Amino acid sequence: MAALPGRPGHAPGRVAVRRSRAVALLAALAALAALVASGCGGGGGSSSGSSEREFGGTALPGVDDASTRFVEGGIERATAPSLEVAWKLALTAQSTYGSYTATPVIVNGVIYSQDLGSNVQAIDLASGEVIWTRKYEIPDQGPNGVAVAEGKVFGATSSEAFALDQETGKQLWKVDLLNKQAEAVDIAPGYHEGLVYVSTVPTNVSSEYPAEGVGTLYALDAETGKTKWTFETVPKKLWGKPKVNSGGGLWYPPSFDEKGFMYFGVGNPAPFPGVAGEPWGSSRPGPNLYTNSMVKLNAKTGKMQWYYQQTPHDVYDWDFQNSPILTEVGGKKLAIGSGKSGVVVALDRETGKPVWKRPVGRHSGHDEDGLLAMRGEYSKLKPGSTIYPGTLGGVIAPIAANSTTVFAPVVNHPITSNGTENQEMPELTGELVAIDIKTGKVQWKKEFEAAAFGAPTVVNDLVFLATFDGTVHAFDAETGGEVWQAALPAASNAGLMASGDTLVVPAGLPSAEGQKPEIVAYRLGGE
Repeated sequence: MAALPGRPGHAPGRVAVRRSRAVALLAALAALAALVASGCGGGGGSSSGSSEREFGGTALPGVDDASTRFVEGGIERATAPSLEVAWKLALTAQSTYGSYTATPVIVNGVIYSQDLGSNVQAIDLASGEVIWTRKYEIPDQGPNGVAVAEGKVFGATSSEAFALDQETGKQLWKVDLLNKQAEAVDIAPGYHEGLVYVSTVPTNVSSEYPAEGVGTLYALDAETGKTKWTFETVPKKLWGKPKVNSGGGLWYPPSFDEKGFMYFGVGNPAPFPGVAGEPWGSSRPGPNLYTNSMVKLNAKTGKMQWYYQQTPHDVYDWDFQNSPILTEVGGKKLAIGSGKSGVVVALDRETGKPVWKRPVGRHSGHDEDGLLAMRGEYSKLKPGSTIYPGTLGGVIAPIAANSTTVFAPVVNHPITSNGTENQEMPELTGELVAIDIKTGKVQWKKEFEAAAFGAPTVVNDLVFLATFDGTVHAFDAETGGEVWQAALPAASNAGLMASGDTLVVPAGLPSAEGQKPEIVAYRLGGE
């Protein structure tokens, strides 16, 4: 997982934001994050009172166990043009990527939200009133967030998993997950049938890759936080030279099927592309399993069923990190994965074999460079070539789907590489690509001058997406025609969510003078 100026981060206006501007902004935010880390400790919960509200139910960032990000309600093609701002809530956390990278979740008229200070809030959907706040003030790089089930709110800081009382925000348990300083946590937990799933990643809050970091998936008892099992997404020995290497871990929560199996995407190996004297990943020989893979496990035991590796021996930071979408077409059950390689892949859920593959966004003939490097065919690797997708490119945010179509947010961003260092180039544009679930064929696509760093959400016959220029869009899911758009008060690299007649959009990264990070609620007819 590379440092991503827009992935955890976006911007408003109608002008494409260039990487140099984003990097300068993020440097300032990183300094603020350091001040927060040094001057603030954990905090308690505070409440405005909630005796008349209904609690309980389940709310997940992917909406359902299949991670479709599909929502029903009153917002549809005919009604969307009447969406207006209902309320705004200020965001104050500061971390490497601004204030907010999560997808808020909603159940029984209450929004549950986590900022990049790891702080959690329960917010009244109708009014925007904060019901309670649980403060941690621990900067996180994201994507983070929470899941709600069993009367609890499950989340994590950069080092611990925790459970809060859904009604009051009182902390019920917490557990430290780090085995070493070379690791961190930056995931919204998964939840399924009494277990909570949280993963470490081999980075720190500054997105650096310390050596020996190993991404490990933990299954925790939802009632107590006790570890039930663990799964090492990469071996502890880390291939050839563990004193140099690291890798693996989950960015986003797993998906779960009706038979008790779970599916998840795994992050990249490091160093990438290599280090001095050991270019093109030669310090970590072989395919570096299970990086850049989709993995199927038994959700109760952690026993592996199969894996599929999209990018063996990755040299360009091409995580296959997004939550897989589980669906069924023509009697065939599919798990659809995606990631920074810019390829969407439908796998047979029984066998793990590809049914179809669809490259999205710009590619420049370097998709097999990892294999060439693994085989030592360095003469076929051309230093200085323009490489699409780059380390900020591909499908960085989770995909969404309805019963017929997958919607993939794309970032077009190139790099050059000399085998030991990848050099970012300035282009940063985006697309939203609609793909037929059955065939993998592109049905339509929309191109943007700004990157698509946030996850889309499907609401009935619409697809909602926020782009890096701080605009939130609504597209006809069938045709791609734009039905509605609005300007956000700041940039957004977070997922959006809808419930009933209300759309909730976090805008957590100010990128120009006068912008304010806020959560914005749009409602049919406004207030």
